Amino acid sequence: MIVEIGHFALALALGVAVVQALVPLWGVARQDRALAGVGSAAAITCFLLVALSFCALVISYVRSDFSVENVVANSHSTQPLIYKLTSVWGNHEGSMLLWVLILTLFGALVAMSRRSLPVRLRAGTLAAQGMVAVAFLAFTLLTSNPFRRLVPAPPDGQDLNPILQDLGLAIHPPLLYVGYVGFSITYAFAVAALIDGRIDAVWARAVRPWTLLAWVFLTLGIAMGSYWAYYELGWGGWWFWDPVENASLMPWLAGTALIHSTVVMEKRDALKVWTILLAILTFSLSLLGTFIVRSGVLTSVHSFASDPSRGLFILGILVFFVGGSLALFAWRAPLLRQGGLFAPVSREGALVVNNVFIATACATVFIGTLYPLVLEMLTGDKISVGPPFFNATFVPVLVPLLLVLPLGQSLAWKRGDLLGAAQRNLAAFGLAILVALVMIAWSWGGPVLAPLGIGLGVFLVAGAAFDLGERIVTRASGWSAMLSRAKGLPRSAWGTALAHAGVGLSVIGIAAAAWSTEAIGVLKPGERMTSGRYTIVLESVLPRSGPNFRAEVARFQLFSGNRELQPLEAAKRVYTARSMPTTEAGIRTDGLSQAYVALGEPQGNGAIAVRLYDKPLILLIWIGAIVMAFGGALSLTDRRFRLAAPKRAIARPAAIQPAE
Repeated sequence: MIVEIGHFALALALGVAVVQALVPLWGVARQDRALAGVGSAAAITCFLLVALSFCALVISYVRSDFSVENVVANSHSTQPLIYKLTSVWGNHEGSMLLWVLILTLFGALVAMSRRSLPVRLRAGTLAAQGMVAVAFLAFTLLTSNPFRRLVPAPPDGQDLNPILQDLGLAIHPPLLYVGYVGFSITYAFAVAALIDGRIDAVWARAVRPWTLLAWVFLTLGIAMGSYWAYYELGWGGWWFWDPVENASLMPWLAGTALIHSTVVMEKRDALKVWTILLAILTFSLSLLGTFIVRSGVLTSVHSFASDPSRGLFILGILVFFVGGSLALFAWRAPLLRQGGLFAPVSREGALVVNNVFIATACATVFIGTLYPLVLEMLTGDKISVGPPFFNATFVPVLVPLLLVLPLGQSLAWKRGDLLGAAQRNLAAFGLAILVALVMIAWSWGGPVLAPLGIGLGVFLVAGAAFDLGERIVTRASGWSAMLSRAKGLPRSAWGTALAHAGVGLSVIGIAAAAWSTEAIGVLKPGERMTSGRYTIVLESVLPRSGPNFRAEVARFQLFSGNRELQPLEAAKRVYTARSMPTTEAGIRTDGLSQAYVALGEPQGNGAIAVRLYDKPLILLIWIGAIVMAFGGALSLTDRRFRLAAPKRAIARPAAIQPAE
């Protein structure tokens, strides 16, 4: 019965989403506040119905209801409870339901933010969000129904894909989806603003918190996915330029540019057309990622197997929302009034440069990801675009951006002093040069560019720290005055500094990967292997059983030079339901570095193939991402985001103004 309730709730949610998409627009057109307000009630109701449907699917998995086809295909009675829960979104149908749940949650949150949004903007935003909800609810019900019954019901299920039976899966997809779907709100705001004709600082102030929220979760989702692939796949890498990885990176880059452009729009009422376009493109790239993952156009450890009908349906959604919004943009954008002016050398100018570099970097990833797919579709020829291409195109664009970042944050608004900004960053630059020279001397004869990368990361961290220090120390005297000054700084200033410092930490971790070492060999118990600073001694290889798998576990003693570290274990598992093997890497953290051991195939006579990696400063990659996300979250708590929009701004009539 619970399955039928979930299915009915999902169908009912589709009907409510249609109301949400149409009635508020009708109310705005007729200037009827009652009809315009229907969107809020519809958005909340739609979320509650989808939440009920999602809970029904969760209950089906927890109970191991094998009369549901989706449960049979992705669960097993012997699975631990945590993996029964993660199985809900470890497949196409369940993950689409989670996607729609988050989509409607954002709509409900907008509906409840009554004090902070003008009535017309809220109504238009909820209508645009309702259109997106209609499309994906229809897609789920027509092609990806998670509640389809199976008669007769089998005695047991087929188990979840073994590489997805990991705690990282409990975290990675929900974080990623909140980021992906969160940008649907910025898209809806852009569409609503184009329809209504009101695009100003009030709009920028309204859209920026939602952009920050989506960006924070997408940052964490990408970082968690990177770390999951690092330790679960046993390849020893943290980023492979896989098309699905790129599909998450592109909206993150566009979202980063959007955050910075909304700052300029809020401060100077400028970059209106560009900001609206970015809001549309960011969600469009999220939709593109959904298409790549679910259309069957590629094979990836990240993608879901899909039939062609699903791919065509999503392609239709992509064409409608991307093409429709871009057509609306082309029609209405030329009528927008130009905003405030600023000097090229200013904080605003630096943010424009930031946008140019980020947009170019995003374009290189876009071309490298889609070109092989388009070429194969048109000619049948298959080519591989991998790390060499992206390293040669993406990195050269990113480096100048990072070099000017500390300078930009030191410039004044509207009109800045470039020489003064350079002088304020002189200490940070000197420290970076010193660190780079020390690294060159220490690694003489080794990687050439890695020490420069370390120096660049130090420059970013030191620049952020010195910028805060200048605001607190040089403008105050005495500890009490400095503490007062620190407390008085806007939280967005602290958040910006932390986010920039997080970028620097990640850059240091990425640059340090140049000193990673790898050793491959075949070991018998008592034999040893050395890679970089670490040496392992194989103690034993023993069988071990889990609730739904068998494993061969190798136990190693680990040494760093003459220092004995805690032992570690690595394993090869075989999941009985699918007879599918997985590699469980053995990882031991040593400060910010890690020793990484992965097993190959048994070689007979008790020997086993082993790979040993020395990963110096590898944790800084993900620590930096966490610091970035924390900086964004801290900016979200800034005072101006907690205050409602002024009543005069809410009540002011909207009209498209002729371009000047």
